[in-house]
Amino acid sequence: MALSEEPAAGAREDGAEEGALARGGVLEAFGDGAETRELLGRLRAVLGDRAAREGALERFRVIMDKYQEQPHLLDPHLEWMMNLLLDIVQDKTSSADLVHLAFKFLYIITKVRGYKTFLRLFPHEVADVQPVLDMFTNQNPRDHETWETRYMLLLWLSVTCLIPFDFSRLDGNLLSQPGQIRMSIMDRILQIAESYLVVSDKARDAAAVLVSKFVTRPDVKQKKMADFLDWSLCTLARSSFQTIEGVITMDGTLQALAQIFKHGKREDCLPYAATVLECLDGCRLPDSNQTLLRKLGVKLVQRLGLTFLKPKLAKWRYQRGCRSLAANLQLCAQGRREPQTHAETPDGDADDDVPEEVERVIEQLLVGLKDKDTVVRWSAAKGIGRMAGRLPKELADDVVGSVLDCFSFQETDNAWHGGCLALAELGRRGLLLPSRLVDVVAVILKALIYEEKRGACSVGANVRDAACYVCWAFARAYEPQELKPFVAEISSALVIAAVFDRSVTCRRAASAAFQENVGRQGTFPHGIDILTAADYFAVGNRSNCFLVISMFIAGFPEYTRPMIDHLVAMKINHWDGVIRELSAKALSNLAQRAPEYSATHVFPRLLSMTQSLDLHTRHGAVLACAEVAHSLSRLAVQEDRGLGGELMRQAVCVLIENLSLSKMPFRGDAVIDGWQWLINDTLRNLHLISSHSKQQIKDAAVLALAALCSEYYTKEPGEVDPARQEELITQYLAELRSPEEMTRCGFSLALGALPGFLLRGRLQQVLAGLSAVTHISPEDVSFAESRRDALKAISRVCQTVGVEAGGSPDEVVCEENVAQIFRTLLDCLRDYTTDSRGDVGAWVREAAMTSLMDLTLLLGRDQPELLEAQVCERVMCCLAQQASEKIDRVRAHAARMFMALLHADGPPIPHLPHRGDLQELFPRSDMASVNWNAPSQAFPRITRLLGLPAYRYHVLLGLAVSVGGLTESTVRYSTQSLFEYMKGIQHDPQALEGFGGTLLQVFEDNLLNDRVSVPLLKTLDQMLANGCFDVFTLEENHPFCVKLLALCREEIRKSRDVQKLRSSIGVFCGMVQFPGEVRRKALLQLLLLLCHPFPMIRKTTASQVYEMVLTYGDVVGAGVLDEVMAVLSSTAWDAELPLVRGQRNRLCDLLGVPRPQQVPKPSTH
Repeated sequence: MALSEEPAAGAREDGAEEGALARGGVLEAFGDGAETRELLGRLRAVLGDRAAREGALERFRVIMDKYQEQPHLLDPHLEWMMNLLLDIVQDKTSSADLVHLAFKFLYIITKVRGYKTFLRLFPHEVADVQPVLDMFTNQNPRDHETWETRYMLLLWLSVTCLIPFDFSRLDGNLLSQPGQIRMSIMDRILQIAESYLVVSDKARDAAAVLVSKFVTRPDVKQKKMADFLDWSLCTLARSSFQTIEGVITMDGTLQALAQIFKHGKREDCLPYAATVLECLDGCRLPDSNQTLLRKLGVKLVQRLGLTFLKPKLAKWRYQRGCRSLAANLQLCAQGRREPQTHAETPDGDADDDVPEEVERVIEQLLVGLKDKDTVVRWSAAKGIGRMAGRLPKELADDVVGSVLDCFSFQETDNAWHGGCLALAELGRRGLLLPSRLVDVVAVILKALIYEEKRGACSVGANVRDAACYVCWAFARAYEPQELKPFVAEISSALVIAAVFDRSVTCRRAASAAFQENVGRQGTFPHGIDILTAADYFAVGNRSNCFLVISMFIAGFPEYTRPMIDHLVAMKINHWDGVIRELSAKALSNLAQRAPEYSATHVFPRLLSMTQSLDLHTRHGAVLACAEVAHSLSRLAVQEDRGLGGELMRQAVCVLIENLSLSKMPFRGDAVIDGWQWLINDTLRNLHLISSHSKQQIKDAAVLALAALCSEYYTKEPGEVDPARQEELITQYLAELRSPEEMTRCGFSLALGALPGFLLRGRLQQVLAGLSAVTHISPEDVSFAESRRDALKAISRVCQTVGVEAGGSPDEVVCEENVAQIFRTLLDCLRDYTTDSRGDVGAWVREAAMTSLMDLTLLLGRDQPELLEAQVCERVMCCLAQQASEKIDRVRAHAARMFMALLHADGPPIPHLPHRGDLQELFPRSDMASVNWNAPSQAFPRITRLLGLPAYRYHVLLGLAVSVGGLTESTVRYSTQSLFEYMKGIQHDPQALEGFGGTLLQVFEDNLLNDRVSVPLLKTLDQMLANGCFDVFTLEENHPFCVKLLALCREEIRKSRDVQKLRSSIGVFCGMVQFPGEVRRKALLQLLLLLCHPFPMIRKTTASQVYEMVLTYGDVVGAGVLDEVMAVLSSTAWDAELPLVRGQRNRLCDLLGVPRPQQVPKPSTH
């Protein structure tokens, strides 16, 4: 496959694109009119050039996709776009390929805007019927390249069917020749519709639209509706959902029937409804494993039910008066909201006969509420709401009772979810009367905390999400006085879900429901204050919810006890260990809000839970007991460690600093020891200080120490007091080994702040102590902040003592210790520690880069001979690697350090590899003009370093992580830049070989290192798919391909990492393009993955192998291609392994690959 011909991202206006991203994709108008007009205008010109044709299609698709979320912006421009394309279609001189191309562009527009809006713009005069029909004569329903043409023609035909003339008037004389009768237009349209209802592509959907508009015409329904329905029912009866052909046929037929009963008049459809329902029952669709068929079955059933019932608006339904949010808020603000009573209107239609078929329909919809797929349950819920709106009050109440039966603990989570959706629909339509709210609110409160353990995980997140939707719907449906008796329960339940739910989607759904109730009802206690703290974005971080937001909300007494009770009852015994730990910490925090309740009720309950037989309960209870006990003990000394203590410590530290700077005459005074004790105590107990004050107090203490030492710890100017020096240095070095991270942070910075005379003679000890803090050990792996502050301290110490090549290592930075300092700093650039806070190692890497820059500039200015070529090269290469990685902040910081060393203000830094090339690639002007935070500006520049051998390895290492990452903008621009570089070296075999060798070296060095290897596999997948190594396909068993295959196989050997395995599948598929033994082994590996123990891996492999066979036509012989495709597409790859293995072995035989042999497991005695 050829490399993309799309222009480099850097050639476009980066600022405009970033502005659009910053606005969250909100556009004000269609801004691509000129380019679109130019693209559509040159379709004839690009038709003959395949690359240009595909490039134009892809560019148009990109333009249209920008408006997926705001398709209405296209409306003023749809007409001229359609006219340009239809001119081509209606031009008799246009070739078939050009017409197909025009329809492809029309389909792209339809996909974005939707066919309903698009239909009215098609020409639909009487004169258009025959030309559209004639176009079908040249269509091949089995041509998979031109399905867009057939789809658009069917839509076009569906709108021409709406002409207000009898079709028989367009037929003329049907007896064209003696003995030959032409088919009428009505029959031709019906034949076309029926033939396309059973095709396998998207034209089937358009055929259903055509049928619904055609068969319901007044002239057609009299002559053809009965015949068409008979054909449809016979087709359904003959079809089986056990075969692919049967599924396709049933899908099209069900769509057509559902559309007819939706758009047709009731009096026309009613005579056939019972027959259709009978046939539908015979199809046994609920037993099908095809989600779409079950959904269409439910959709058709509800349409049949609505046909049986007269269309009317239930007089008994609950009606809320004012539905304006602005009016509600205004009334609340003015305090003039008067309670409105809604008397229940007598049901005047109670005597209407309800056909007996309605009961069967309702029963099937209730079964649909318990379906295993959400889309089916959602369709059934909407059907329940629509049907209940046409039923008498008593029967509708029976339906509500049946829905409430879904909320039994004997039912599955699917039934609970479907029940919630149905209740929301009933409430939204005013069909849940206030008299039912007592029962409904009770089950919704249970649904908000519904969770069932299944093996090593649980189900129920969708139930809780749907319960939040019910609360959201109720806020809009009822007057405040109706929900007032339940406000306390609902508000507490929603707050608990928003703060303590394990799933982020449920937390956000609860936050949205709470917000809707605050706005619509105005009765939730402290609603605005809570919303400000627990908005959509704030509840996205689980730790923040448990430990910060919960503490704020617990400050309102209405929520404190419900939150504590929920944690004890539902979260302390949770199956997820992380949730148990967070819950214990949250209880510790909340104990300070309700200390008496925690001591008298919570703590005894937790103690009893420690005796539970369940391991999770015992574990959580022990953790919670420890946390609550510690929290209650801290309350006893709150005066010392509370807000007053924090404010006073900071203030006293500032006082000490300023008194010292003012040279107050306290030398030798006992007050100095008191000041020193306060500073040491503050640094030692930083972990006890609240997080929002910690940094300020730490900084104040360090500044106070620096000023105190400089002024009061010298005998003579510049002469140190040996006893004081020994005591201070020894104590501070000992504190660096503290088990508290914040203590290490404080004393690291304290050592960095010491004046030069205190460091003289002890430099080696200080540097060794700080260096030890930067090392990662199992017990302090998460102490990223202490490692960061130690690096800052090393840099400050070096700046303080200065540089002297021949000096003593205990006095200055010199030849003996400079190598060790560089080694410590460079080692920290490999810190990629992650924890619940994310990539905390990034803090360490940023500090290491800053320290490296400071030290290098210091040496370059004062003692350049101490800078070795090897060290300079490693510094620049490591900075280049960080500048090409995925985190914007780290990348920008590394780029600034790189540029600062390259364009140093003083003497140039010696031994920079490729200095001339670097200065040409990165001119000094880039320091101010380039926004290195923006991927669109950073990656096109940093990838230029791939052309410099010294930097290639490290830049490629960083790019692999970016290209295979998750952030959309980073992936897009890093990928574009890499492919642009690859396109430039396609005709340079030496450069390509060098690049390939470096890539393999990166892979080999990071084998089984998931941080690099998983994104690297994704990168390789994209590179292979984009033809970056097409040159290697000319040689069988090229060394690059052989080694890459071996590395990939080694990487996934015995791996159970689903993400890694899925990434490797694409690489193996891409390697099939290489001929020879590499292809055979890659196919063998893919066939092995088809029988992987994980069903997801088997399904993914089958899907990608299917695409691979389509992409690389020479892999499979023409004689067996159809059979291979059939096996791949028709096999249920998530079935039991013995069944799958037979199909896999069949593929082995077809592809000429030896069947893998099962290795018997060693028997255990």
